[in-house]
Amino acid sequence: MRHQKDWFKELVVYQIYPRSFKDGNGDGVGDLKGMIQKLDYLKELGINAVWMSPVYASPNVDNGYDISDYYQIMDEFGTMEDWEAFRDGAHERGIAIIMDLVLNHSSDLHHWFQESKKSKDNPYSDYYIWRDPSEDGKEPNEWQSVFGGSAWEYVPERGQYYLHFFAKQQPDLNWDNEEAREKIFDIIRFWNEKGVDGYRIDAISYLDKGLDGRANMEELFGTASCANLEGTHRYIQEMVRKTIAPDHLMTVGEVIVNSTRDAWNYTSASRGEFDMAIPFIPPIVEIETWSPENLKKTITETYEATKEDGWWARFFSNHDKPRQVSLYGNDSTCWKESAKMLASFLHTLPGTPFVYQGEELGMTNIKLPSIEDYDDIDTKNYYRTMIEEGASEEEALRASQNISRDNARTPMQWDASANGGFTEGTPWLSVNPNYVDINAEQQMKDEDSIFRFYQKLIGLRKEHPVLVYGDFRMLTEEEGKLIAFTRSLDGETWAAIHNFSAEECRFGHEALAGEKTVMLSNYGRTGLDGDSICLKPYETIVFSVK
Repeated sequence: MRHQKDWFKELVVYQIYPRSFKDGNGDGVGDLKGMIQKLDYLKELGINAVWMSPVYASPNVDNGYDISDYYQIMDEFGTMEDWEAFRDGAHERGIAIIMDLVLNHSSDLHHWFQESKKSKDNPYSDYYIWRDPSEDGKEPNEWQSVFGGSAWEYVPERGQYYLHFFAKQQPDLNWDNEEAREKIFDIIRFWNEKGVDGYRIDAISYLDKGLDGRANMEELFGTASCANLEGTHRYIQEMVRKTIAPDHLMTVGEVIVNSTRDAWNYTSASRGEFDMAIPFIPPIVEIETWSPENLKKTITETYEATKEDGWWARFFSNHDKPRQVSLYGNDSTCWKESAKMLASFLHTLPGTPFVYQGEELGMTNIKLPSIEDYDDIDTKNYYRTMIEEGASEEEALRASQNISRDNARTPMQWDASANGGFTEGTPWLSVNPNYVDINAEQQMKDEDSIFRFYQKLIGLRKEHPVLVYGDFRMLTEEEGKLIAFTRSLDGETWAAIHNFSAEECRFGHEALAGEKTVMLSNYGRTGLDGDSICLKPYETIVFSVK
């Protein structure tokens, strides 16, 4: 596909988690053949870009985010020919391909690491981060890994520890090594030549470890200690300059954002880093801190910080988070209404909207009966930690169910047949039992469905530049469950009002005075009078104002 500068602003990106999307060969695992089968579904939805979670060769300790060969396709997902067939089918339908790159770490089965751990003087010795034991023979420092336990693992062959911010099978790459960086850049060049249109880059805020004393050693987790150090920005700029910018490929970085300055650093065009960013927030933190009030504050601050020459990825869902309608909405009494409201909210904000598979159907969280039924390494570690801290098995399971990444990873619900139409075999992870009532086939027949609502939203964004390029103005105070704002471009103004509660709320503002034309409503409103509106539970209204 041919790319113009800033083309990424007009995308609506659909994230596919390949293992759970569609099984094309009956082995219970989603794959590229299954993805090919559903290309027409994606085209009908209206999206124009697909971000696929990693499909590279991997032992799957962390479901593909531990890559053993960046140049090969995972056997379970198919072959390179299957990948090329998906690429060609997507491009024929006007859908860009966004690959998921994992460049902070590799798998411990990658041949670089297999060589690196043999000795201190082999050609790959410095491709990873090795340190001698401390004076008492223990770990070099007290950093903890994201998945629990020490961030250091001892290797007898070298008599040293290697650093891993995630699982011990995910050793961190040494970006300070120029030769290693060039090898990493060669991986990107390979996929560029394969015809990809952009990259989502995983866990990219920690490339510079700051082990020379610049890291904040008061932080327990290594990822927090060294997030956003200057060297990381320098490495990202070099990577983009050498491999991505010449072809105007789209980039979105999964980053740590501790301040509006971080938002600007990662996304300002003047800095030459990413086109947009996905801020990573651990699920447990998200659950404990999320509120409409905090959301309003964050949106306003990040918009002001990036409006001149930055951009932002807009999402509620991805493979690392619980399902959005269960977390932010109401998946029982107002399931359909709140699912539509959340969609309307995201797609009317400035930035590029991301749709995670199944979100367009209103798929919900799942409560598996025991910890053994979960696949996610993070969920199991969280459960084990709670038990060690004195929680009962029941308490630990309930808390793990709420934060589990497997909530988002249950197989897609295509129809009401066995296993939701995902597979003819035994699914790798349980299908949510509500597939009988929540599935794509049913919703595509229903003009009032969540799927059709997403389709209309995506169509509005394509047809009306005000939703892409319009200025943003927040209309509601920080307090309260209502979020209302305007988007304005070239004399055209649209307003969007969203009720994030199960209670009726009234809203009035001088900006709403004038003739109003309803563009979209989840309660079927066709008209509005006056400058005061009473919103029903989880109601959303999008309208133009003259």
